[in-house]
Amino acid sequence: MVTPFGHDVPLWEAGEDVKRAANITRYMQWLKREKGLNFQTRDDLWQWSVDHLEDFWASLWEYFHIQASSPYSAVLLERKMPGAKWFSGATLNYAEHVFRNATSSRPALLFRSERHAMVEVSWSELQQKVASIAQSLRAMGVQRGDRVVAYMPNIPETLMAFLACASMGATWSSCSPDFGTNSVIDRFKQIEPKVLFAVDGYQYGGKTFDRRPIIAELQQSLPTLEKTVLVPYLFADAQSAVEDLSNAVTWQELLKQPSEIVFEQVPFDHPLWVLYSSGTTGLPKAIVQGHGGILLEHLKSLTLDMDLKPQDRFFWFTTTGWMMWNLLIGGLLADTMILLYDGSPGYPDSGTLWQFAEDSGMTFFGASAAYIASCMKAEIEPGKTYDLSKLRGIGSTGSPLPPEGFQWIYEHVKRNIWLASVSGGTDVCSAFVGGSVLLPVYAGELQCRSLGAKVEAFDEQGKPLVDELGELVITEPMPSMPLFFWNDPDGKRYQESYFETYPGIWRHGDWIMVTSRGSAVIYGRSDSTINRQGIRMGSSEIYRIVEGLPEVLDSLIVGVELPGGNYYMPLFVVLKDGVELDDALKAKIKG
Repeated sequence: MVTPFGHDVPLWEAGEDVKRAANITRYMQWLKREKGLNFQTRDDLWQWSVDHLEDFWASLWEYFHIQASSPYSAVLLERKMPGAKWFSGATLNYAEHVFRNATSSRPALLFRSERHAMVEVSWSELQQKVASIAQSLRAMGVQRGDRVVAYMPNIPETLMAFLACASMGATWSSCSPDFGTNSVIDRFKQIEPKVLFAVDGYQYGGKTFDRRPIIAELQQSLPTLEKTVLVPYLFADAQSAVEDLSNAVTWQELLKQPSEIVFEQVPFDHPLWVLYSSGTTGLPKAIVQGHGGILLEHLKSLTLDMDLKPQDRFFWFTTTGWMMWNLLIGGLLADTMILLYDGSPGYPDSGTLWQFAEDSGMTFFGASAAYIASCMKAEIEPGKTYDLSKLRGIGSTGSPLPPEGFQWIYEHVKRNIWLASVSGGTDVCSAFVGGSVLLPVYAGELQCRSLGAKVEAFDEQGKPLVDELGELVITEPMPSMPLFFWNDPDGKRYQESYFETYPGIWRHGDWIMVTSRGSAVIYGRSDSTINRQGIRMGSSEIYRIVEGLPEVLDSLIVGVELPGGNYYMPLFVVLKDGVELDDALKAKIKG
């Protein structure tokens, strides 16, 4: 039986053979051999990584053999936020560090969708197509620093287009094709793109969606757009669709340009891509992150924290509109095969992704906590139904995974498996609280703070707390923090987003408890805290109870301050098909 949350008995702990073979163990041995640093525990290593930031990140540069055409003059000019300047003078390229792992011994990736059987893409095919796309983009006039955007799903063509942009120093940005027209325009228009990649349509949940009319609207609404590349995904005839668009070419035309791949050398802080906030308060924030910061952070996160190795097959269920797509493709940096899936995780049934895990030989399965909750609701038992013998790790993020989610994994998926519940943000395109195979897993807890991320729980006076609820803050800079927000010339919006509450300290907007054993518990957004008559409640606490009811699929609670000091707290619920919200169910939910 899985132990309940708060119990001192862990749900899982790696065997000594797993710990000895872990990437982080090898890194610690390297530090001892090369730097004379002897760390007995993972917590000792974390403490050094945040107390000696410059030494830590410099060690990663050396350990991962970062290829720079010009060296850095300083690791960090000044420890300040915002405005930290990392690895000044260094020039490099993100994509070059992907293709240095090219091999003929295994594919670069596997892909499956609702409409397509599983296919593999070799490193040779990936490199040839990326080189051709980059050459075609140059012929279109795309130069270093120009923005190239994609209205594309999680398919190999999207990855190829991104790597082509990265190789030539163009700046990438993407939205999933399930985004509506206005949502896409609100994002892309801010960054003034020169080229748009777009699919003609897609399938989700067995239904097809024609996106050709939306592409035409995007062309009209993006005045800087000079060229559109149409990728045939839903319809066979791309040429006729291209003829109905202005300044458009087909994907096949891009691939006609044979070329050798060239890696444009760019400064460490050259913009790699633009990600977006949710846009709940005004236009979505256009968050710019750099080649070098993302390169180092993803090598660290995927190799040392998530323990990915060449023999692994790494999957995260995501769309191109979520930062987890950017992290997923980073698996190529870690010399790991990545697995792409496009479609509904519930079509034709709730076992779709678990079937993909069996068929692909998946070793690491990542998904949102909401997906895990949906599997619980569907009462499926993947461990009994599918062959998951190769699966060694499961990742969860997006929202706090409740103790019941941990219990379901260990009871119905696999008993001997590492569950890494992680939390971070689009803002850094990574996790700053996560997992480690060196540490035990406790129900409801994130195992540890990520290396190089000085995460604390602060009280209202800015004092760190242990075993108490506080604001999640980061007190030292990280290389993958935003370089800037697009169209924020004075940095005001950037400053207001993170640094107003505690000057010089990054306030992330989550409630966190850091435990005395070094683990952490996330309680949801602090900026969505319900404060009723002086009693503060994290929204995740309410969701955990309400969504634990078998009749409820999803829920949303809103706290509204009313005149006169009154408070209104409506709860919205999505019910299972066939369930009626009658008085009995209302009473059950309220109770």
